[in-house]
Amino acid sequence: MSDPGCPTYLIAGGRGSERLRGPDPLAQEVIRRTGLRRPRIAYIGAASGDNPAFRLLIGGILKKAGAGEVTLAPLCGRRASAAAAQKVLEAADLVFVSGGDVEEGMKVLREKAILPFLRHLHAAGKPFFGISAGSIMLARAWVRWTDPKDDDTVELFPCLGFAPVICDTHGEADDWGELKAALALNPAGTVGYGIVSGTALVVEKDGSVGARGGEVHVFKGRKTGVAQIANLVPPGGVE
Repeated sequence: MSDPGCPTYLIAGGRGSERLRGPDPLAQEVIRRTGLRRPRIAYIGAASGDNPAFRLLIGGILKKAGAGEVTLAPLCGRRASAAAAQKVLEAADLVFVSGGDVEEGMKVLREKAILPFLRHLHAAGKPFFGISAGSIMLARAWVRWTDPKDDDTVELFPCLGFAPVICDTHGEADDWGELKAALALNPAGTVGYGIVSGTALVVEKDGSVGARGGEVHVFKGRKTGVAQIANLVPPGGVE
């Protein structure tokens, strides 16, 4: 088992092609924080239907950054098996949650009845990290519209909650519309994090947060609406 003090890394993805010439520094930091040499990574691809091309791409990035074997926990398609997925997850040093569709990913985890097992692993100290939709799945909750044509049908649905935050990833182009909608459904004073493309939010075990790779946008829900407050800046500032 890895260090139970390992934080949860919520990576936005995107704007990272410049990193692919060498090891990805965000992935390197995640792996370094485990304190293990070549840690084994379990890959949860529920949000992308266990898409093999995406898995191979991510697996290559993680191995270049110092990971050992990256093994799919099969939850989608003909090869889906909750029992096999549990074996992969149990044997791994680190669990990665892929991008894709947040609601679909959570639906798969519920239908395969693997949520209690994931919560058990997290409570026992198994570190988790995600990218894009996978990062949102690791957070508290997310938004959906029961009628996409009617803004009044927006509602929250629960996610894993391993990182006790509300966040969105690479939503800067639309001014964080979904994140603001999520905050509007939470009590006034709730803080949300807009994880900009190419950056990550690090959520430590004590609940404290930090930025990596660049500034993370921060918003706060108020009775009069949602307002942006001071951004999180990574250690050493922004180049």
